[in-house]
Amino acid sequence: MPSSAAKSPSPEFPDRAQTRLRPHGTAAAPDTPGTLERWSKVPEVTVYFWIIKILCTTVGETAADYLNVNLNFGLRGTSVVTGILLAVVLAAQFRARRYVPALYWTAVALVSVFGTLVTDNLTDGLGVPLQLSTIVFAVLLAAVFGAWYLSERTLSIHSIITRRREVFYWLAILFTFALGTAAGDLMSEGLGLGYSRTGLIVGGLILVGALAWRLGLNPVLSFWIIYILTRPLGASLGDYLSQPGSHGGLGVGVTLTSIIFIVGILVIVGYLSVSRKDVVRVPVRTPAEHQAPSRHGVVQTAVVVGLVVAASVTGYNLRHSALQAEAASSAGLTAAGLTAAEVSAQVPALGDMTVFRTITRDTLGLIDAGDQAGATGRVADLEYEWDNAQARLKPRSTEQWGRVDGAIDTVLRDLRAAGPDPAAEKTALGELLALLA
Repeated sequence: MPSSAAKSPSPEFPDRAQTRLRPHGTAAAPDTPGTLERWSKVPEVTVYFWIIKILCTTVGETAADYLNVNLNFGLRGTSVVTGILLAVVLAAQFRARRYVPALYWTAVALVSVFGTLVTDNLTDGLGVPLQLSTIVFAVLLAAVFGAWYLSERTLSIHSIITRRREVFYWLAILFTFALGTAAGDLMSEGLGLGYSRTGLIVGGLILVGALAWRLGLNPVLSFWIIYILTRPLGASLGDYLSQPGSHGGLGVGVTLTSIIFIVGILVIVGYLSVSRKDVVRVPVRTPAEHQAPSRHGVVQTAVVVGLVVAASVTGYNLRHSALQAEAASSAGLTAAGLTAAEVSAQVPALGDMTVFRTITRDTLGLIDAGDQAGATGRVADLEYEWDNAQARLKPRSTEQWGRVDGAIDTVLRDLRAAGPDPAAEKTALGELLALLA
């Protein structure tokens, strides 16, 4: 997207004074001695920006899973570790006098992890429905934008030159990740669309947003819409690359996918650190030079947000009704003329658990045979099948589904631990079999 900020054609990047004075009444020119300017604390929005953003999303989610499952930190422990690291990096980011690519993108990656964990803690730890967390994070993000706009009269990321604007900026970034996680999980798991279809839908929406920007949609509004959508897009891309072919992926694997993405991030950030292509210098205006907020931009925002809410509610209701009809059909109750609510009340059991019992028994057999690698591979089928069945099973009995889901999480954590304990694995698998029976 185009930047309204003046950029310096000079390769020089002074570390001392962030501002230069210009005589009153003269035009602002970035390289004219006497111009009043400041260095922006965030990068220019270029193609490199979006590539790194998507890569950070995938790496952040993979890192969270590695700490949570492989190192057995658990959801709470992972949140604490990530929160501490994020606080340290953000403190360094706020203390920096200018945009530093490595520091900035490290903060974004950690915000990606922490924002994801906030949603996961609400969903898995406290049992908050994804529908509710999506609404809550959307309201919180709107509140941040509202406070930011009322305070600064702009939401532009091209003028992050004060501490207050930087606080608003990072709060907005955090809530976009949390909202993107909740909305993406709701689409892929809660509504049973899967990561592939969710990725295609989100990718299409991003293209629509980019096209609308080219046709005149407010650039600030376009930026934040696309920023939110890149979170589920990055997750879908990582899932597509890492999952085996039997699960609809390319079979690259989680580890290799993470390595590829990390190398990609390091290469691009290194290039930007040397070339400084995304450095922004912002002319500082006097009060008389500030323009009044654009009413056209406010109207566009209201219209677009209204359309997004209406489309989201309509799409959710249509998909939810289809899932309830499917549950009623599988239960053989459609002929009785029952409503969706009546069907839900009369079908408390999760239904046929044969496929999950089969995979669990296979995994237990592989553990008994001493084939840890085979068991780890087989349990991935359990995770895949369970995630795909969530939209169909959860409406039948949220409480029972939650118990089985927790038992499966324990099985996954034990089998993917850095130092697997066969006794703990057998116990977890046995408890899961008892629930599935």
